[in-house]
Amino acid sequence: MDRDVVEQKLESLRRCVHRIQSRCPADADVLARDADLQDIVSLNLTRAVQLCVDIGAHLISGLDVPAPGTMGETFDTLAAAGILDAPLAQRLRKAVGFRNIAVHNYEAINWHVVHAIATDHLADFTDFARAVVRRLE
Repeated sequence: MDRDVVEQKLESLRRCVHRIQSRCPADADVLARDADLQDIVSLNLTRAVQLCVDIGAHLISGLDVPAPGTMGETFDTLAAAGILDAPLAQRLRKAVGFRNIAVHNYEAINWHVVHAIATDHLADFTDFARAVVRRLE
């Protein structure tokens, strides 16, 4: 595991979370009508999820465990290794589902759901970062 790479990715994650916090409107209907805000929020949410997966992969590379088969399994592996608690791992696994919808456009994005993620679940990213920092210490 390259500690410098993990720390750089943690800083990128912090910037994504800050960007979401600073630009996500208080009202979900505003987000549903504003394409520029949609771009800012969805891009930074998808980047935050991807950064968590990338950081998780770096941590897993230093463990004596099989590599996860999917992005979501990254968080299950981290939970099994005691790095994340199971509820946080499950929430981050769900975030991968959002990321896949947003990136691959599997279905139309429900901006009210995106708003709920941006306003109610950003702590998942900071909780993940704290767990990683604890692991680095």
